[in-house]
Amino acid sequence: MPDFLQLDIVDVVDIILVGLLIFQVYKIIRGTAAVSIFVGILFVYFIWLIVKAIHMELLTTILDKVISVGVLALIVVFQQEIRRFLLRLGSRHTGEGRRRGLLETWFRQGPEPISKTVLEEIIQACSRMSERKTGALMAIERSASLGFIAETGDRIDARVQSRLIENIFFRNSPLHDGGIIISNSRIQAVRCTFPMSESQGIPPYFGMRHRAGAGLSEQTDAFVIVISEETGNISTMQDGVIKTLSGMAELRLDLENAFHK
Repeated sequence: MPDFLQLDIVDVVDIILVGLLIFQVYKIIRGTAAVSIFVGILFVYFIWLIVKAIHMELLTTILDKVISVGVLALIVVFQQEIRRFLLRLGSRHTGEGRRRGLLETWFRQGPEPISKTVLEEIIQACSRMSERKTGALMAIERSASLGFIAETGDRIDARVQSRLIENIFFRNSPLHDGGIIISNSRIQAVRCTFPMSESQGIPPYFGMRHRAGAGLSEQTDAFVIVISEETGNISTMQDGVIKTLSGMAELRLDLENAFHK
C-alpha cells in the first residue's frame, strides 16, 4: 500500500483539525472581499503542491520563495480577519445559544448585569429619538473591553440618562457625530469612532452608522444599537448580525436577554 494511504489515528485527528480551522476561517471572512484573496491563496498553494510532486524544479523554487515571503504579506492583508479570529477565541461564538468561547469560560466572567433602571433610560431615549428620527449609535460593553474604542472619542464618565443621550445625539450638538460607549452602567465616552464593517452582506440602504455598528459587533461582543436618521428604525447588532426591530418591546427583550440571562 502506498505511504500516503497509510493513516493512523493521529493523521485522522490532524485532518479533522485542519478542516475545522479552514471552516472557522471561512466563517469569519464569509461575505467580505477577503474570500477572493483566500481562494487565490489556496489556488497558489495547490499549484505549488502539484509542481513539487511532479518535480518541476524551477517553478517549485519560485513558488517556494513566494510562499515563504507570503506569510508576512498574509499578516498584513488579513490583519482585521486575524484580529477577529483571535478575539473570537476568547469571546462568544456566533450562533444560537451564544455559548462562551473556551478561553472566556476559563478566564473571564460574563457581561456585568446592567440595572433595570439603566436599561429603561436607554429604551426611553431610543423611543424618543426614533419618533423624532434622530440618528444614534450606541455600544454597550459586555465581556470584551471597549476601552480601545473609548480612546478615540471624548471621555465624560456620566450617569446613563435618557435626556443626556438625546442631547448627545441632537443634530446641532458638537458631540453627535460618532458613537457612545456605555460601560459599567455609565456613559464612558462620546464621539467615538467605530471600525467599519467590510461585509458585502450589509444591505445598501443601510448607512455608515449601520456599517460602523456592524464593524464593532464583528470585532467584539458588544451590544450595539443604531437608530436611522432617515427612517427612525431601530436596529441592534451582535456578532456582525443586523436585526431591525419592530418596536420598543423587542428592544427591551433583546436587552434583557443580553444582560439579564
